Amino acid sequence: MLAAISYDPIVHVPIGPLRISPHGVGIAVGFLIGASLMLPESRRKGIPDEDVYALLTRAAVGAIVGARVAYVANHFSQYDSIVEILKVWEGGISLLGGIFGAILVALPKARSMGYSTWKLLDAAAPGLALGIVVGRIGDLVVADHLGKPTNFFLGYRCPDAETASRCVLGEVVHQTALYDMILTTGLLTLLLVLRRRSRSSPPYDGFFIFVFGLWYGIGRLIEDFLREDDRRFGLTGSQITAIITAIICLFMLSVMKRTPKWGRWDERRAGPPHGTPTMAAPHEREE
Repeated sequence: MLAAISYDPIVHVPIGPLRISPHGVGIAVGFLIGASLMLPESRRKGIPDEDVYALLTRAAVGAIVGARVAYVANHFSQYDSIVEILKVWEGGISLLGGIFGAILVALPKARSMGYSTWKLLDAAAPGLALGIVVGRIGDLVVADHLGKPTNFFLGYRCPDAETASRCVLGEVVHQTALYDMILTTGLLTLLLVLRRRSRSSPPYDGFFIFVFGLWYGIGRLIEDFLREDDRRFGLTGSQITAIITAIICLFMLSVMKRTPKWGRWDERRAGPPHGTPTMAAPHEREE
């Protein structure tokens, strides 16, 4: 029987004077692959690729800023100066912070373009899940997000090698990045199945992103109990965010069951259907 998973991680890859982290590469590749999954659905909703690229560019910037801000907010006591806070390349990011940061920075552009927030987020939901799955591969390569000691057969046996997270040689600990990858793979599968089945009878706008938020929020709430991290009131910062997100999404899915009124910017720009006659003023009807 498999007692534990064990391998030597690759924390950095030297390329000339640079030290490239597979963790960062995994995040970047995950973002790109996830974005590519968004394009077929955004096209089906009538959103041109060039507009999607413009939104994704802003989302990428927002993800970096949001991920760092959220992490620093939850670990503020670890930093002695603004300079240390700005050293993003030394590690320290929050996945949930990155997701919210991406959305918040992209929203003003979506509004100026006249696109519905909920149609965009629904198109992006499976891509978000796929991006997380791919990004977690980078976490596994560097042995990051290692948690508490365990006897679980999917635990990770700490090797005699450098790891991205604290790890005591020979100890078996929870590998929460692996759990997150497995759970999010299930979420990705569900979203793709629901999207395919909904082609003939589409649900309301916002349905898919609410499913994403509920599933992922519950998953992160459970996973973080296995992590070694700073806590407030017994919860990590990600758990607090996950609880709020899951509650809102559950309410929208089980009680509201309709598209929120806010964010329907496509309705603002929509005129009468093509070919529909309009009533002219009296002086305009005179020949």
